[in-house]
Amino acid sequence: MKDFMLIFIGTEYADLGLSPEQEQERMGKWFVWNAKMEEQGIVKHGEALHPEVRRITGPNRTVTDRTATELKEVVGGYYMIKAKDLDAACVIAQDFPDYDLGSTVEVREVLVFENN
Repeated sequence: MKDFMLIFIGTEYADLGLSPEQEQERMGKWFVWNAKMEEQGIVKHGEALHPEVRRITGPNRTVTDRTATELKEVVGGYYMIKAKDLDAACVIAQDFPDYDLGSTVEVREVLVFENN
């Protein structure tokens, strides 16, 4: 089994104008998906990310504060999972609960470097 990161890209719920009840319903779908992966023993961990962003760039290490709404793509969170290969990881990502909100899952294999 290999490690994969599922990166969740989309719009913050608050920016979509969801009611508190709709947000709770969404979170329920996330909990169900997470429980399914836990039962299968394939989720290692995952977290949601705060919408505040601080970027440090360039040789002068310029610091820029932004909110997620100012960025082209908002990374709202991630899961680390175990899967046989990239195709199997993509099958796991099919249950992502926010596709209907226009969100995206980016699936990336975690590279393991040998220390010789």
